Amino acid sequence: MSPKKPLDNLIKAALGRKKASLVIKGARIFNSFLGGFRTGDVAVEDGRIAGIGNYNGIQEINARSQYLLPGFLDSHVHVESSMTGPGEFARALVAAGTTTVVADPHEIANVAGTRGLDFFLEESTNVPLDIFLMLPTCVPATNFEEGGATLTASDLARYLGKPRVLGLAELMNYPGVINQDPGVMSKLALARERPWELRRVCLDGHAPGLMGKSLNAYAGSGIDTDHEATTPGELTEKLSAGMFMLLREGTAAKNLLDLLPAVSHFNSRFCALATDDRHAVDLEDEGSINHLVRIAMAAGAVGVPELINMASINGARHYGLWDVGAIAPGYKADMALYRDLWSFRPSMVWKTGALVAKDGECLLDHKSGFGESAKYIRDSVKLGDLRTEDLQVRGTGTLRVIGVRNNSVETDSLELRLPAKGGKTVSDPDQDVAKLAVYDRYRPGTKPAVGFIKGLGIRKGALSSTVSHDSHNLVIAGVSDKDMVVCAKRTVELEGGLVAALDGKVVGELALPLGGLMSLMTLKETADGIRALMAAIRHLGFKKGADPFMTLAFMSLPVIPSLKLTSKGLVDVDRFERVQLFL
Repeated sequence: MSPKKPLDNLIKAALGRKKASLVIKGARIFNSFLGGFRTGDVAVEDGRIAGIGNYNGIQEINARSQYLLPGFLDSHVHVESSMTGPGEFARALVAAGTTTVVADPHEIANVAGTRGLDFFLEESTNVPLDIFLMLPTCVPATNFEEGGATLTASDLARYLGKPRVLGLAELMNYPGVINQDPGVMSKLALARERPWELRRVCLDGHAPGLMGKSLNAYAGSGIDTDHEATTPGELTEKLSAGMFMLLREGTAAKNLLDLLPAVSHFNSRFCALATDDRHAVDLEDEGSINHLVRIAMAAGAVGVPELINMASINGARHYGLWDVGAIAPGYKADMALYRDLWSFRPSMVWKTGALVAKDGECLLDHKSGFGESAKYIRDSVKLGDLRTEDLQVRGTGTLRVIGVRNNSVETDSLELRLPAKGGKTVSDPDQDVAKLAVYDRYRPGTKPAVGFIKGLGIRKGALSSTVSHDSHNLVIAGVSDKDMVVCAKRTVELEGGLVAALDGKVVGELALPLGGLMSLMTLKETADGIRALMAAIRHLGFKKGADPFMTLAFMSLPVIPSLKLTSKGLVDVDRFERVQLFL
């Protein structure tokens, strides 16, 4: 609103004493509070909704027979997983009808610490999307890995109270909460002490499979959300413990349709939708929260009003965004117009009353280049001598092997005997078992941790990625040690990214020089680069449609059951302890 007499124009427009700046005429308007649609006009003044009824405007949009919904809200997302910067991410989301996100810059913070947070704050300003921040609590996620930074409670405290910072992000170290780890407890205290201002500090959770008394302790510590439920029973138990539940459907973890049967008219008010991690190709092809609404609507398990509220006002209310998520007087004029309620592809999208997207295209120009803070997150891949000898597994016998699960970031802990050559255990592509290595990319000269993975689908060559949650070390899978080293060397040259190699040559790549996580390109260019890489890796034996890079990204995450490989070795996540490769 204008600084001079900010309410004057809004009140006059609401009363009809002046023409509103914008009037959307004859739309079927969703009412978030009554759970239905009403045909009428929406008057907008100074970026806010002045009224609903019969209005005239300086600019009028004929929306007859179309559905006008509040802009959608993603309640938990890692922007970096789009592999683009916040500006390109924002352009993609508003084109899909999402106007607000609650973001956790956990990925770039694990690479670059406070410099990563500064980069994210700078680059998420002045974009066509409200990007609110939750401060990463797990940098590093656990003591089972080496990352690029450490964020203590005192590091986080100086960001609390800054504009757009809502609280503390997902506390993944749930054993640290239950066992009262001092570092974890000091971060929990930040949310309880609240010395910076008198407002609620949100505290997000991350506790896959946690139930019973352990869940009571976790929720009782003040952690009030979770997005890791995978079954209706887990969702129900966490709701009963008073947690606000984020139903997730991302690129890697797809849980929404499994959880919807547990959502009722009553408990839906304590649920919201979240993507968590969504890659550039999926954002371009399917959209964001609108895709979740689309597939949930097709499933028919939840009523239309409940579903729209889960995509908008429910998350807004939980995070204290009181003027977001509804089409009502005084609310931000964040709205999207839809021709139907099954395709959920918006024809027009407004952000604070300004038209920002039309027919799936953002109307705002792409901003080329990044700010000053970007230079501090580049050149982040630092490896020493790279030798095939460091990838050899000496010894034979029964080994612990990571087992990939379809459409899940959880893994199985397998026990297998693999072939041996010259007293060294090797990959077995006939059993779909490849070698897996994790290099510490922040401390040159550190030897890689080596293990094995079953179910990735690689038959020859190797592939690598610096997108590897959560410390984002260099993770490589392959059946050829030589090709694994080729991948590693090319990754250093690219300053991070995705690489595939075969017969000693690079056959595909995508450069991600911003922290080894994000490209310098537009979202479309990034998506096209991913598509080209996916086509190239079919030479390694992968079937069309397979995305092994997405799977690889979670194989070193020691907070998701059951067996993972970090830069320090194998971790049994169920027991939360290091284990040996050989039994």
